[in-house]
Amino acid sequence: METIERIMSGDRPVCYIIRAELNPKETTFLTPQTFNLQVGFVVYGAGGEIPRHVHRPIERRITGTSEVLVLKKGHCQIDIYNDERELIATRDLRKGDIVLMVSGGHSFRMFEETVLLEIKQGPYPGVEGEKELF
Repeated sequence: METIERIMSGDRPVCYIIRAELNPKETTFLTPQTFNLQVGFVVYGAGGEIPRHVHRPIERRITGTSEVLVLKKGHCQIDIYNDERELIATRDLRKGDIVLMVSGGHSFRMFEETVLLEIKQGPYPGVEGEKELF
């Protein structure tokens, strides 16, 4: 099993699945700089330090919602759909796996009690304002 799987629809990235086993030895970003959401591992050795800092108030224009899901507990299956709402992949997810949804759609089936940590851009307009079921 790959530790990083990029699921594509043609030449368009739809989803990245980062398996719990991935443990890079150096700082590694998994997404291109052009993505709306940057995902990567930042690695420091013992005694390393991140200097105090703030992030500049850069104005960004974002279309769509990228989403990161971290499986904290449990076992589930994700169905991944392209922008045309066609099923393109189904994958099992286990504790520690990370999913980055870049485009398209998705659904989940839980096989046991499951806890997902969800990270996405805000502000959040509520379920009715953000999600379109199909």
